[in-house]
Amino acid sequence: MAEVALRDVTKAYGAQVALHGVSLDVSEGEFAVFVGPSGCGKSTLLRTIAGLEGVSGGTVLIGGRDVTTTAPSERGVAMVFQSYALYPHMSVRENMEFGLRVNGVPPPERRARVAEAARILQLEPYLDRRPAQLSGGQRQRVAIGRAIVKQPQVFLFDEPLSNLDAKLRVQMRVELEALHRSLGATMIYVTHDQVEAMTMADKIVVLNAGRIEQVGAPMELYHRPATEFVATFIGAPSMNVLPARDEGGRLSLEGRPLPVPSAPGLARAGIRPEHVEIRPPGAGDLDGTVALRETLGGDAHLHVRLPSGTMVVARAEGDTDLAPGAAVGLGLPARRLHLFAADGRTLRSGTPE
Repeated sequence: MAEVALRDVTKAYGAQVALHGVSLDVSEGEFAVFVGPSGCGKSTLLRTIAGLEGVSGGTVLIGGRDVTTTAPSERGVAMVFQSYALYPHMSVRENMEFGLRVNGVPPPERRARVAEAARILQLEPYLDRRPAQLSGGQRQRVAIGRAIVKQPQVFLFDEPLSNLDAKLRVQMRVELEALHRSLGATMIYVTHDQVEAMTMADKIVVLNAGRIEQVGAPMELYHRPATEFVATFIGAPSMNVLPARDEGGRLSLEGRPLPVPSAPGLARAGIRPEHVEIRPPGAGDLDGTVALRETLGGDAHLHVRLPSGTMVVARAEGDTDLAPGAAVGLGLPARRLHLFAADGRTLRSGTPE
């Protein structure tokens, strides 16, 4: 296994710049996840590490070796794509060993590597089947097995679960985490799904418009987002963000001052739905009317309309009897509030109680 380092990596397609001077370190054995909205540059960044995209500037290092201009086959990486890209006329065994055969690996070693990958991925009963005889999850495991047999220094995953249904996605997330633990491998994983990022990553890299917004552990990004973009992207449902004012050094929302210190340059305040407290009308920091209730089983999401028309989402117990039209108060605990500047910078995450 090896560490990956990017130094001032830029990628441009003519006048269109996809990556703006990206610098990043992924430690040996780490599971790093690139996350962000469509078009943010996460897949482009992964492909520059793989060597499938040349860089316009900067340096890519793998295991301390400069591979910026090295061919993909010589970088010591293996990539798993969103598409399984399996050969339909070949068996699982033949699909997994194909790359080894092309590279001249002797048959005994090929068989040993395939057998070990099949054991790790629980594919042993399926080695003689063809892809059409497998489920979506089994096909994705074959694609991962094809990467494992290469014994790469770094595994690269480009949205590998996007084609699976919700139940299989959860199952495959568990299997990928177990694979990471068993191999101790350096893995870099691209997804637009922040739930995948939160549940799988040692380190999350949040990208926006070709730039890194923040790098950190999942709960670090959840509790201490560096920007409003990160705050609203990480967490489900998304963080509530309200226009805010400074009134005599205190935070004011919806024209109502709160017993919360303000901050210079304040423009907006945010709070996560799970931190909003449902109270009787008049007993909260804000008042509103339930406009929509989403019942999810153990939880319910209440969409509460404030007098200004702004919507706030609050998490409640799944069997709540609050229905559309009900008047409620909303408590906004000071220690759960995030304050943002006009340019999106986080001024403060959490305030004293």
